[in-house]
Amino acid sequence: MEEATIQEFWQSHPCGDELMGGLATAYKGDYLAFFDAYDTARYQLESHIPACLDALALDGKKVLEIGLGQGAESEQLIRRGAHWTGLDLTAESVARVTTRMAIRQLPYDAIWQGSATNIPAADATFDLVFSHGVLHHIPDIVKAQEEIHRVLRPDGLLVAMLYARRSLNYEVSIRLLRRSMLLAAWPLRRHVDSGLLGAHLRNAEREGLLNYLRMDRFLHANTDGPASPFARVYDLADVARDFPSFRLLRSHQHFMHAPPLPVHGLPGGSRLGWHLWVELTPR
Repeated sequence: MEEATIQEFWQSHPCGDELMGGLATAYKGDYLAFFDAYDTARYQLESHIPACLDALALDGKKVLEIGLGQGAESEQLIRRGAHWTGLDLTAESVARVTTRMAIRQLPYDAIWQGSATNIPAADATFDLVFSHGVLHHIPDIVKAQEEIHRVLRPDGLLVAMLYARRSLNYEVSIRLLRRSMLLAAWPLRRHVDSGLLGAHLRNAEREGLLNYLRMDRFLHANTDGPASPFARVYDLADVARDFPSFRLLRSHQHFMHAPPLPVHGLPGGSRLGWHLWVELTPR
């Protein structure tokens, strides 16, 4: 998987944009209204995030955020006292987050467009690197973690949210339920041309049904939409494998989420949640 393919996808599908109906479409380019609505929806859906950020003791720390989306966490980090720098692969996210900073009159050190495999910072620059829902989309994650290790101070901290392998979403919804639904709909594929199911059926027709249903293929299309080109899931053994320059300090799981199962908000997110937070220190 080429990084350019991933960049093209996220440039044309800014994270969270479709959930809100689109900045240009539903909000007619009204950034203030869009950011207000987006943040409200985000922290209603993922209500654990503010408390997780509070636990990081960010005041006065130099923080690099990798992968910016709409800048919701960027704002939260700054409001908690971080001296913040942002890095994103796409021009679209950089433009949106720069606009957010201007609208909210938030101070920051820099916003860079670039790759996590080539961070434009000097060695030992940051106290903390934060990345929410991004590192699992980087094909050369070993190179990326080497760069993160390089720019972190020796006593620094990497905090990342990764999609959880040991979750209801992966083990039940993606592995079993969604694949079964696609198999059941396959005979009707000529009559289903809309929605997520229609998009999955078109993928399967183009690539071959059995090939598309292989988990090393199907996973990519079941994290951030059927057009998503690449994603991984992690348990702690996977973290140890892909982040060899770091040592795990602690981990916690959140966000009971496994569509189409109606489980959002039910107990169990600490054991079966889709979001695995890890805190890592440089070796």
